[in-house]
Amino acid sequence: MGIELLWWHWMVVGIILIMLEVFLASFISLWFGLGALVTGGVVWFFPQTSLAVAVLIWVVASSVFTLGWFKFFNPRMVDKTKAGISREAAIGETGQVVKAPSGKGRGVVRFSLPVLSEDEWPFICESEVAAGDRVVIRDFSGNALVVEKVNA
Repeated sequence: MGIELLWWHWMVVGIILIMLEVFLASFISLWFGLGALVTGGVVWFFPQTSLAVAVLIWVVASSVFTLGWFKFFNPRMVDKTKAGISREAAIGETGQVVKAPSGKGRGVVRFSLPVLSEDEWPFICESEVAAGDRVVIRDFSGNALVVEKVNA
């Protein structure tokens, strides 16, 4: 007595695998579930399909979906930003001096919206600035900002 999987068995397995993807973050279960749905469709159209052929169809369909995902679709969704783009976006932002530089020390500037995920940054400025002055980012020097005073 052999195992006989009907078309609706494949559909149920496919739906379960697709629903399992909600709990997994890998996008693998989804493709195996879609492969099972394809197999269920083939077995529905050709009910005389043997279990070995159905499993082969499932393996091939799942492999095609998985390879298609990793080869064609997933690389197009990868964030293609380069390392300096965030830095370039920060240049030109204005902030307010909260601590003026003293001697050769650095001052501290605060931004209303975080710049590169920080609200406050140490800064270097060639001109005299006092607490409360507005400054604009011109460049980065290590982990400090190079700013210049905004003339109002």
